[in-house]
Amino acid sequence: MGLSRLAALHGVATSFSPSADVTVSVPDDTVTAVLAALGVDAATPADVRRSLDAAESAAASRLLPPTVVTWSGEPLPATLTALPPGAVLTVDHEAGTTDAPQPLRMRVTSAPPSSAPDRPSWWTEPSLGVHRLTVTTPDHRRATVTLVVAPDRVPRVPGRTHGFLVQLYSLLSARSWGMGDLADLADLAAWSGRTLGTGFVQVNPLHAAVPGSPTDPSPYRPSSRRFPDPVHLHIESIPEYGHVPEPGRAALDDLRQEAAALREAVLNKGALIDRDAVWALKKQALEIVHQVPLTPGRRAAYCDFLAGQGQALEDHALWCALAEVHGPQWRTWPEGLRDPRSPQSARARGELLERVDFHCRLAWLTDTQLATAQSAARESGMAVGIVHDLAVGVHPDGADAWAQQDAFAHGMSVGAPPDAFNAHGQDWGLPPWRPDALAATGYAPYRNLLRGLLAHAGALRIDHVMGLFRLWWVPEGRPPTEGTYVGHDAEAMLAVLVLEAHRAGAVVIGEDLGTVEPGVREALARRGVLGTSVLWFERDWDGTGRPLAPEQWRRDCVATATTHDLPSTAARLTGDHVTLRHRLGLLARGLEQELAEDAADTAEWLGYLARLRLLPEGDGDEEAAVRAVHRFLLSTPARMVGVWLPDTVGDRRPQNLPGTWDQYPNWRLPVADAEGHPLTLEEIAASPRLHRLMEVLPAAPDGTGGARSPGGPGARTAPPGARPS
Repeated sequence: MGLSRLAALHGVATSFSPSADVTVSVPDDTVTAVLAALGVDAATPADVRRSLDAAESAAASRLLPPTVVTWSGEPLPATLTALPPGAVLTVDHEAGTTDAPQPLRMRVTSAPPSSAPDRPSWWTEPSLGVHRLTVTTPDHRRATVTLVVAPDRVPRVPGRTHGFLVQLYSLLSARSWGMGDLADLADLAAWSGRTLGTGFVQVNPLHAAVPGSPTDPSPYRPSSRRFPDPVHLHIESIPEYGHVPEPGRAALDDLRQEAAALREAVLNKGALIDRDAVWALKKQALEIVHQVPLTPGRRAAYCDFLAGQGQALEDHALWCALAEVHGPQWRTWPEGLRDPRSPQSARARGELLERVDFHCRLAWLTDTQLATAQSAARESGMAVGIVHDLAVGVHPDGADAWAQQDAFAHGMSVGAPPDAFNAHGQDWGLPPWRPDALAATGYAPYRNLLRGLLAHAGALRIDHVMGLFRLWWVPEGRPPTEGTYVGHDAEAMLAVLVLEAHRAGAVVIGEDLGTVEPGVREALARRGVLGTSVLWFERDWDGTGRPLAPEQWRRDCVATATTHDLPSTAARLTGDHVTLRHRLGLLARGLEQELAEDAADTAEWLGYLARLRLLPEGDGDEEAAVRAVHRFLLSTPARMVGVWLPDTVGDRRPQNLPGTWDQYPNWRLPVADAEGHPLTLEEIAASPRLHRLMEVLPAAPDGTGGARSPGGPGARTAPPGARPS
């Protein structure tokens, strides 16, 4: 009982329920290991008693938790209404808020009978923001904590809209350096917004990767979530590029030729996207461009960027510079350099100043091209624009794990418990944030992360959004089945998210597929966070098990036919995804049985689409069936409908096949047609199949109907390959 009580006080679960009627106990060794990662000693019964006494004593004497949340216009939390009469509250406002600079002071009084106890008369609402709250009681107890004052919900999607989902690296134009870049993103947005009336383009995480040989190609295991990866830069769009003198100009021309060969290999010779080769060329080019002095105006903008990013950018750039010298695994660096605040690290900042400046400059250049992409999207008439993606966590060897060591739980990895789809559970190899460390800092790392991602986003998708509430921690050396859930303060996590989205004017989308704790979807919906609904998973699971009627779908969601982790629509309709998994030895049952079950599922959906008169072309036409699927999505009340860009051209290959590593080229495939021939952005934009699919989508902003012909209203005057200046 003592261990269970101690675990509960620190948000550590001692049991979990993989299904409604099943409860599984967590091994005591797991609970002990997780508590140790939180700084709590529970190694022996005596240690448990001492730690429990200390935790209960601290809880009893605590005036307020480290972070207090209030929602604008809503009842105050019990932590505030339960303060003793006579207590004085002093609010020091966050810099930049609209309140007067002098602190706001309130005195707790006994609420009169006519006063609502959840909104007492003594309370004066501070402005939205993250403030410092100090409480002093009549008996001279005192506490200073973080106060988060958040609006009641994130911004809404303006009306209903549809748009494309794409992995940016897979979107090569005729001018790309071997993989898609930010100019390709801007061009896709400008073309689709103007010509097709799309309202958004959703991309994969563009976070900075851990350098290596080879680099982990997954965008969901980055070095840093705070800063984007300069591999996405379009080199020729950098203003200094045009001012490189000889012999640098000749060297740049040679690099462009090598980049053209990389692009040609991917598009016409069956080569995979080679991120490392692309980065090797771009880095050489950026070294040359970096030698060109900035103009006074550009220098001023760069200095503003440095000031705005502060210590976080300096740490990130120093990690990049140190990784060039000592390799990317910071735990193997000389001991003093493993601590970003050590004298040795301070000395290294001076010794590597030029390299630190180089990496700061790359972050700035990438930020400016992200801004250009969002501007291109909004100028094209998009209601939302670019939808960025936030990965669940970071690589344990990366920049964030080095710079924020106090915020991460050492010896732990994030994953998923065993369930009906994976009896062995999952270990994602991502160190989790410590909930107590986040709360103690007023969620500063989380706030800064969101602020950076939202700076040039029309919306933010949060992968595994359930992680705002709890995450499955797996102790190092143990299988995922021997992990446990560790809870966050969901109110605080949501409040910070809502506040930062409000400030950015951005929509928020949560990826809430899979096992979801009861009440999570309701809590997210209350705050305006959209969910994710994938057609093949939307069935009446509590009743008939049949496809869910379109009118029964939730309104507050992004409705799609597939995702980057699932088969393309053409592959699912044809059963190609089953034969692919068979070739790779991933099927749990025989091929014939799997094919038969898959065919029955597909036939049920196609029959349902036909009964709804969404498949007028009849059965047997794969392209028509893809259109019918999207007609169905449009018949739901979903606020956003996402079209997987590879679906528009019949691509049958998944971008990522969970459960594989080197057996399948995850994260390295270009968008291709139904025969597997890679297509450029220009060819995709001209695809008759794409235009036939887009004709079923809603009217464009000018009311002309679905996809507009190249010469019709709103048509672009430049070819799809045109680059922003």
